[in-house]
Amino acid sequence: MSLVQKRTRIQVWQDVIFAIFVREIKSKFNDKVGISWAIINPLIFIFVLSFLRSQLGGPITHTMPTLIFMMFGMLIIQLFLSTFNSVSSSIKKNKALFAFRQVLPISAVLATGLFELLSKLVVIVVLLLIIYLIDVEFRLDDPLLILFYIFLVWLLSVSLGLIFAIGKAFVGELSKIEALLLRPMFFISGIFFSLQDIPKQYWPYLDWNPFLHAVELARDASYKTFGAQGVSIEYLLMCTLVSLFLALSCYRVFWKQVLSR
Repeated sequence: MSLVQKRTRIQVWQDVIFAIFVREIKSKFNDKVGISWAIINPLIFIFVLSFLRSQLGGPITHTMPTLIFMMFGMLIIQLFLSTFNSVSSSIKKNKALFAFRQVLPISAVLATGLFELLSKLVVIVVLLLIIYLIDVEFRLDDPLLILFYIFLVWLLSVSLGLIFAIGKAFVGELSKIEALLLRPMFFISGIFFSLQDIPKQYWPYLDWNPFLHAVELARDASYKTFGAQGVSIEYLLMCTLVSLFLALSCYRVFWKQVLSR
């Protein structure tokens, strides 16, 4: 006679997140070039834009190779955009699964967010390997601090995505505002420039953006000679914690209404 093994609530939650994570992988990589394209696409984007930037400003930008300068900006903003877009649509995308009482909206949010984080980490590893093979000078003066900034960007992206995911359950037109807000982020987050290139009187128009802080701080952690100015880890941390608090508060209040809509 076989024994029925009872699972704790945490074990059930872990299994649900893993199942949705696997489902996310299958849906994203359901063709022969799916996995390869998820890595090749951002790499091509980074190298092309780095080449264009080097033609305009030279091979060195603020004491660091232009490729590395652009790499930090592109990776951080791509992490934000892909995570935000995926998380903000995760509840609607997995709504059919919520018929099972073990599956909660937060499980879909976490599984989708983890998938985006892991895919970008793979891109970073491949990119570092390519940089090593083409013999480009590369330094990581404080690698743990860089990983911390990447985690903060990911956590901030998940929090903002969760807020929009809940909002879109009540107001579908919010997706149009979402696209409008995301469009300029690519140009005002320091991908093509450093805050040092901008006159100080214009800094208040840019340094409200926490992702600009993350990009500049990551560059500074890689090359201490970069000398980041006008940014602070305190501001990035504050934005992340406030967004996380608001996201969890909204989820706590509205998650049952989200299921019923």
